[in-house]
Amino acid sequence: MTGTAKGDDRPNRCLADFIAPAEMGLPDHIGAFAVTAGLGAEDLVKRFEAEHDDYRAIMVKALADRLAEAFAEQLHQQARIAWGYQDAPLPNEELVGEKYRGIRPAFGYPACPDHSQKRQLFDLLAAREIGIDLTDSFAMTPAASVSGLYFAHPDSRYFNVGRIAKDQLEDYARRCGESIGEAERWLRPNLAYDTD
Repeated sequence: MTGTAKGDDRPNRCLADFIAPAEMGLPDHIGAFAVTAGLGAEDLVKRFEAEHDDYRAIMVKALADRLAEAFAEQLHQQARIAWGYQDAPLPNEELVGEKYRGIRPAFGYPACPDHSQKRQLFDLLAAREIGIDLTDSFAMTPAASVSGLYFAHPDSRYFNVGRIAKDQLEDYARRCGESIGEAERWLRPNLAYDTD
């Protein structure tokens, strides 16, 4: 699957474009992560809701979400330093402005819209051992959890996958070892054709 057509000379992007093929012999890195700040948050939210304290319930959810995102960003910074792409922690302004090398796309988002790929990520990372799990629709629980990949390529950028043609979907399903129907189910919003 490639990125949305731009109508100019810019290329259609694919996450695989940001990984050097092993046969090239170039040093390259990709990371995987799953973090949570939501352990115990649901019980706290339920307690506040039972006390009719909606403000505190909302604040617990919001703080847990922000802490999970901050943890993912901190790990990304540690990876860049360990990989030798950054010497020291960046100032907050540069972090917020994404003035660093690399990206951290997440399954289910525009560059990799198939949520079901989280299953392999969670298996790889043994994420369930730290208390993060997936629902039947591949939402993460606790909700204040973040997972994805770290790419180090200097040209890596976020992009949107374009509309997926039938032949692309069939190839994707084959490579993933899924039925066409299953792949269509998870990628339905991106399909360039009707499945009815």
